[in-house]
Amino acid sequence: MDLDEAGRVFTDPTAYADEKRFHAATALLRRHSPVHRVASDGFAPFWAVTRYEDVMAISRDAQVWHNAPRTAVSQDPSAPAPPVRTLVQMDAPDHPVYRGVSADWFKPAGVRRLSDRIAQLAKRFVDHMADLGGECDFVTDVAAHYPLYVILSLLGLPEEDFPRMLTLTQELFGTDDVDLARNPGDTAALETLLDFFQYFQTVIANRRAAPTDDLGSVIANAAVDGEQIGELEAVGYYVLIATAGHDTTSAAISGGLHALLEHPDQWRRLSADPGLVPTAVEEMIRWVSPVKHFMRTAAEDTVVRGVPIAAGEAVLLSYPSANRDEDVFADPGAFDVARTPNKHVGFGFGAHYCLGTHLARLEGRALYNELVPRLREVELAGVPEYMQTLFVGGPKRLPIRYTIS
Repeated sequence: MDLDEAGRVFTDPTAYADEKRFHAATALLRRHSPVHRVASDGFAPFWAVTRYEDVMAISRDAQVWHNAPRTAVSQDPSAPAPPVRTLVQMDAPDHPVYRGVSADWFKPAGVRRLSDRIAQLAKRFVDHMADLGGECDFVTDVAAHYPLYVILSLLGLPEEDFPRMLTLTQELFGTDDVDLARNPGDTAALETLLDFFQYFQTVIANRRAAPTDDLGSVIANAAVDGEQIGELEAVGYYVLIATAGHDTTSAAISGGLHALLEHPDQWRRLSADPGLVPTAVEEMIRWVSPVKHFMRTAAEDTVVRGVPIAAGEAVLLSYPSANRDEDVFADPGAFDVARTPNKHVGFGFGAHYCLGTHLARLEGRALYNELVPRLREVELAGVPEYMQTLFVGGPKRLPIRYTIS
């Protein structure tokens, strides 16, 4: 493939479902055009940034590089702003203020309070695997539900609503996948957001009328600059936490198991030494990189690796590419459950570093701490399939056959 063909993987949803093609393309770009201009039909032009060092430098500099107006490659920067604004679309001074609304809940001390509940849920879903009789789809039976239960319990939503939240999340992130999209039209994502808006309007009204001891109430009743948080901003907060708060973790957990099955020596190593679960979980996040990119827009004329970027031009920060950078990771194409150090950017970096980092790590560790000692044998029972996406994704099917205690 030539460089322009390699650059177009960032606008091709099928590329992220084809690991070999995607990583071959980004390796080519890292070597020969690490800041590469992409002009693809149907997309506003942008610069693809594929080297770890550059991704980190741009992520650190929130003064030069802004999130607004374009946070994802599919967005048209000249189009009207979306009606629901989340932390992802915010820059200073709004971003740190709104981030502070829930920050205490996601700090290590706040997350530690959830340890027992998360361990219980991990056991519940591994028990469910045992009840399924030795064969399941690890994505649809386990990985899609376990982190969903954690995050929606944190928000205080009723369990009977969890399936609806899962469907809406899959529709929102799966607009480019025929198996997950609500419909093939351009309005699919907007329709899904409208459903989220209507649902969370009711949550806001209920939490304001009768506050409860959960994160949902904290958001609904938050004060921003001395005034109650706006309804649109509150809805945006709920949508971000209820979707990214579980879908990315699901992708890392399921993609991590797939990696272990593809590297049986690493599965044997982890089984022999369950103390490696923390480093194994970090490697799963690096390997899968569930968030495929974020965009930044230059607030002023600048230069990246010798390439002039004009004010108003956008860059795509490719996290899967940065996480395979040969200058940073020893043998980056190898899955290593004991990889140390492992300074991946699976959670981003800088001002927009993932709010749920500590929670995601705790969930991954809890599930594999429960699963590894109990899983005696495991193998693929069919062909794994990955989500076609441009933004967030991982496996959508992982059929396995196993022996479990």
